[in-house]
Amino acid sequence: MKKPDIPINEEDRLNALAEYRILGTKPEQAYDDITKIASLVCNAPISLLSLVDADRQWFKSKVGVEAEETPRDWSFCAHAIHSPDPLIVSDALLDERFRENPLVCGDPKIRLYAGFPLQSSESLRIGTLCIIDREPGSLSDKQCSIMNALARQVVAFLELRKRSIKLVESFYSLQNSSGLISTCSYCRKVKDGLGSWGYLDQFLSKHSSLKFSHGICDSCMEEHFPDVLEVWRTEKSTDQAITKN
Repeated sequence: MKKPDIPINEEDRLNALAEYRILGTKPEQAYDDITKIASLVCNAPISLLSLVDADRQWFKSKVGVEAEETPRDWSFCAHAIHSPDPLIVSDALLDERFRENPLVCGDPKIRLYAGFPLQSSESLRIGTLCIIDREPGSLSDKQCSIMNALARQVVAFLELRKRSIKLVESFYSLQNSSGLISTCSYCRKVKDGLGSWGYLDQFLSKHSSLKFSHGICDSCMEEHFPDVLEVWRTEKSTDQAITKN
């Protein structure tokens, strides 16, 4: 088994990962939806949103496995973060880097692996969105396109999380002369001056006139989910044709 090399920008990469304050947090629907879509699109029993920390890979979201993390030395994703391009291993038993890997020899018995790097706005790769199958195989161009789009969407969620945290910290510094803010690194809740914990939108709604709603804008839908948009447009055209008839 070949252990993954350490990237030359490892310190910057780990700092970028830490800024998201995502490690160890609870499951979230937004990320779980993405791994579920990845599994369905690729017809794969396993899908993971894997973040490569200093000595482990930790799964923010997962389909088809129970493990929360594995050692970094075993991680296929730790190999994938060396390039902005996807790492696709059609049959791990035929690849000298992985054929003796414990995740190939034992559970979950990886044969097909396809990892799509999660690259930050500073071009630092913090992990992957990947699919795994217990049988050899490959992905079509369309499946790769959708996986790339989903990986970009994961990064968009993470960047929004980071900006939200910075916004709260900046806002709270105006309200608190000490310039300090209490945030829970596990669930992202914010503690106000009365000692009550609440989510970011609740905190800002309480302390300002800001109101929040959530969704995906048209431009992001076109950029990140063109295949989904194409299906919707096709369905809409079909419905209109049926209505006319």
